[in-house]
Amino acid sequence: MKRVLPLVMLSSLCLAQRPAPVELELMTYPEVYSAIHEQGKTTVLIFNGGTEQRGPHAVLGGHTFIARSVADEIARKLGNALVAPVLPFSPTDAFVKPQWPGTISVSTELYTKMNEAIVADMVVAGFKNIVLMGDHGGGQKQLEVLAGSLNAKYSPEGVHVLYCGAAYAKARDDFDAILKEKKLPVSNHAGIPDTSELMYLGGDAYVRKDRIVAGDPVLAPGEKRDPNVPLVNNGIQGDPRGSTPELGKRAIDIKIADAVEEIQRLIGSR
Repeated sequence: MKRVLPLVMLSSLCLAQRPAPVELELMTYPEVYSAIHEQGKTTVLIFNGGTEQRGPHAVLGGHTFIARSVADEIARKLGNALVAPVLPFSPTDAFVKPQWPGTISVSTELYTKMNEAIVADMVVAGFKNIVLMGDHGGGQKQLEVLAGSLNAKYSPEGVHVLYCGAAYAKARDDFDAILKEKKLPVSNHAGIPDTSELMYLGGDAYVRKDRIVAGDPVLAPGEKRDPNVPLVNNGIQGDPRGSTPELGKRAIDIKIADAVEEIQRLIGSR
């Protein structure tokens, strides 16, 4: 006769099988203290997302949702890392227009100050390696410069502040190579990479498939736009019509692998 476990026991088993959280916002302060001082989780990821228009088909929080998923997996693969709450704002002035409502942009000065303040608190918490990252193109240079200045400030205390750009720039180039192999178009914004990632992570909740259309073409280096061809001006720079969840998984996996490799190399070189 098959044994049936009581509901309370089943619930306890499910809880026991869940992996321990790596996101600070899902942990209590004693759990964070234990993770840092007893479990050796002395690295923390400060990942910046964004809230901006993503064409007529994709939700505004795309960068933030992608960053949350990627950061969680990066921390787990590193094995010694936790994740600070993902920031939902980045410098994105180009998309603040009345025809694209909902975009929220912050100045590069405020963006830098927010990240600087978070780093300061992570130092107090006891982290020894603090990694600045961003899923959004705007703000990458600011994070790199800030990491350099804060590393110089905190290194005498045994704390290193690092910038990981591989999850953005290298991962983008690596995925573009896949698109070219498949003879699919590359994009600058709201094209196949972004849309496929959101399809993989959230399906219909993140992407309105019936609203996927082509946008303005991405010009090759040195190429000039034909003035006789009117702009589509729908918020898309590229063509997302070839997007699939399968491509999205590959893009996400590339981001995770590239970031883990770079962070391990940066920490190992210290």
